[in-house]
Amino acid sequence: MLKQITDKVLMVRPRHFRMNEQTAVNNYYQQSMIFGETIEKQCIIEFDSFVKALRGRGIEVFVVDDLEGVDTPDSIFPNNWISFHDNAIVTYPMFAANRRLERREDIIMSFGDNLARIALEHYENDGLFLEGTGSLVLDRVGKVAYASISERTSENVVRKWCDIMGFHPCFFHSFQRTEVGRQPVYHTNVVLSIGTEWALICSAAIDNETEREQILSKLSENRVCIDISEDAMDGFGANILEVKSSDDKKSLIMSATAFSALKGWMPELSKYAEPLVVDIKTIETAGGGSARCMLAEVFLFSHEF
Repeated sequence: MLKQITDKVLMVRPRHFRMNEQTAVNNYYQQSMIFGETIEKQCIIEFDSFVKALRGRGIEVFVVDDLEGVDTPDSIFPNNWISFHDNAIVTYPMFAANRRLERREDIIMSFGDNLARIALEHYENDGLFLEGTGSLVLDRVGKVAYASISERTSENVVRKWCDIMGFHPCFFHSFQRTEVGRQPVYHTNVVLSIGTEWALICSAAIDNETEREQILSKLSENRVCIDISEDAMDGFGANILEVKSSDDKKSLIMSATAFSALKGWMPELSKYAEPLVVDIKTIETAGGGSARCMLAEVFLFSHEF
């Protein structure tokens, strides 16, 4: 039976977290911070508190430590290099060279050696990228893959992914406000999130009216569509994830930043899942990603950590 949400997630505890200069070229959410011992400790405190909050809600968390001596400043965002699909694992082509070091065979093998392996990283040789469930927001039940085209999300690779996985692609272009004008949103999961009964999107980020109407219509076919503002998107309001706890209750994972940004929409969202709010301000500021980016959903048949 196809599932939209999981009760298991993979997280990577960082060792080398900082603002990644290689990704900052097209992630306008990243901000420079002077990283010393205090800031590094704060990052770990935020990560460990996040894990504790998830487990306290009855969500299984598989925590892997980042490798020593390898420059992986964004390892805290594993959903970009790996995704799980029933009996298969997919690995992805990454835009930044230092992010390619995050792909780890030991993590893959920890889930067993009897899973189908779909490796797409060879597209890096052609300058084409697709960064996991950052680039793809999936309707796993309806078998639709939503993708906002950007430097990190190649239309060609999305089509190949959909051919392999049996999904239908749904493309659009989204933009965010920056000091140098409107620029492409680097990842689809910054502008869109999909739960079992709802979809949340910032349609104002889709400048093309035809594309905007098509996406809203598609999302509304089998879900309540919640349309947030650009201010809310800039506060990571769409970077949220619905996860199931051990007692089958739904939790809506979001950062404190996103919770504040979504204040006007929380009464509606709370109808579908209980918010689980975590403070990850340091990670958001330097990393340019929020709560959803830190979680790789584990969809595998009969797998126990």
